[in-house]
Amino acid sequence: MSGVGGVTVVGQPGEGRERVGASAGSAGAAVSAGAGGGGDLRHSRGPWLRAAGGADQLVTLLGPVKSELEVAHQGVTAGAGALSALAELGAVRASWERRFEDARKECGSLGGKMRAVVQGQTQANEAVRSGFEGVKTPSVGGAR
Repeated sequence: MSGVGGVTVVGQPGEGRERVGASAGSAGAAVSAGAGGGGDLRHSRGPWLRAAGGADQLVTLLGPVKSELEVAHQGVTAGAGALSALAELGAVRASWERRFEDARKECGSLGGKMRAVVQGQTQANEAVRSGFEGVKTPSVGGAR
């Protein structure tokens, strides 16, 4: 964390922070006032985008699991005879395959939802920025 002009900045340097009044075209908004009493409207989109990327990676990592389980179970039935545990093993395998597929779908959905949050926050930032543009503030000592 670092303090800048009375505002506490949280996160990693350069991870997509935006302050109202800075250059246009960033992501979302959060209100923060530091110990100095000053405040800026800002947002850090980095955590959202990293989380979306992590969800995408999970989708990729879970992709081959079903085929890997299939390969691992190929030799199980050979030579096992009439073990009743094999029926249970098949049910457990099917259950895990469903769980992995559900996890893939959920992660795929989360990645898109997190990116949508960033987009929504960007739109909110722009709306707030536009609202402040028409507000005149008295200058003190020639500075605004």
